[in-house]
Amino acid sequence: MSGAGGTAAAELLVRASGEIPVDTPRVPAREAARHELSRPMYHENDPNPLQRALDHVWTWIGDLLSTASDAAPGGSVGLVVLVVIVIVLITALLWRLGTPQRPLRAADALFGSGPLGTGEHRAAAEAHAAAGRWSEAVQERMRAIVRSLEERALLDVRPGRTADEAATEAGRTLPAQATRLRAAARAFDDVTYGGRSADQETYLTVLALDLDLEAATPQLSGTLPGAAE
Repeated sequence: MSGAGGTAAAELLVRASGEIPVDTPRVPAREAARHELSRPMYHENDPNPLQRALDHVWTWIGDLLSTASDAAPGGSVGLVVLVVIVIVLITALLWRLGTPQRPLRAADALFGSGPLGTGEHRAAAEAHAAAGRWSEAVQERMRAIVRSLEERALLDVRPGRTADEAATEAGRTLPAQATRLRAAARAFDDVTYGGRSADQETYLTVLALDLDLEAATPQLSGTLPGAAE
C-alpha cells in the first residue's frame, strides 16, 4: 500500500487501536524510568541511613558466624563451646590482673593528704577497721608503717614516695621483713589503684607487720648479720 491510500490506511489503524505508537530509544527510556523512580513517593518507606548501616552490620555478623560455624569442629555447637571457653579465659585473665592501673600521678603517692604522724595514721586505721572498712584500714596501716620508719630515720622523708618504693628501700635495712614489706605494699596498691577490696585477713597481716617492725632491729650499712659487737 502506498501514496495517499497508504497514509489513510495508517490513520485508520491508529484510530482503531486508540493508541499512538511510541518508539523511544533505550537510553532515554532508562533515564526517564530512573527519574520517575527517584520521586519521593516511591521512597517513603525506605529505611533511614542508620537502619541501613545496622542491616549491613548484622548481615556481616551473620555471615561471619556462619563461616565460623562451618569451620569450627562440631558446627554450631562447637562454635558455642569455643565462644564460652574464650569468655571464661578472658574473665579469668581480668580477675587475675585486676583493673588496669593508671599511670602514677603526684596524687597517687603513698601520702595523698597532708603530713600526719604515725599515731594519727594508726588511729585512722583502727577506726576504719572497727567500722569494717578494711580497704581504708589497710591503706592507713601501710602509711603508718612508712611514717614510723621515717620517724626512726630508717627511711628518708621523701614526698611522692610510693608504697613499692618504700618497701624496697626499707627491705634493705630490714632484710628479714623485706618479703612482708613488699606484700603489704602490694596489698596497698591493690586497694588503692587496682580497684580491689581488702578483707579482715589482709588488714590483720599488715597490722602484724606494723607491730613486728616496731621491735625489729635494723641492719645498718656495714653491719653483717651475726657480726661481733
